[in-house]
Amino acid sequence: MELITVVIETPKGSTEKYDYDPERRFFKLKKILPAGMVFPYDFGFVPQTKGEDGDPLDIIVISEFKSFPGCLMECRLIGAIAAEQKSKDQKKIRNDRFLAIPKQAKLFSNIKSIEDLPEEILNELEHFFVAYNEVEGKVFKPLKRLNAKDAYKIVNENKNG
Repeated sequence: MELITVVIETPKGSTEKYDYDPERRFFKLKKILPAGMVFPYDFGFVPQTKGEDGDPLDIIVISEFKSFPGCLMECRLIGAIAAEQKSKDQKKIRNDRFLAIPKQAKLFSNIKSIEDLPEEILNELEHFFVAYNEVEGKVFKPLKRLNAKDAYKIVNENKNG
């Protein structure tokens, strides 16, 4: 299966959200999450891609370990949560969350597609992004779950370099 490179912005278990600043080429602290809220898995982006929001495509890296901001990982896509996002003064935009397993994962090495993930993990991820966006005054609405083939197709269609 094809591997993609992922850049981690915010590690699993973090109560802080980091963003990559391409101009300065550093990671900056974006915000502190509310008490009790943490990132369930490593969160980052797929370099050389561009989503409808103008940023690189978002990706969750599901594994038993956590990394650090700036960590590059080779991962295989297993699917995506197709979603719409809207803030008070914005129109709805597509802002999917892609799901991947790192090449080095042991506990999740048998997961080949989104259908292989336990339903609880998918529900928790969707709930996390709904709650995370709600805190920012945005509405995040999961639309459907995409399999690995469809996720790869979208990533390849959104490459910008």
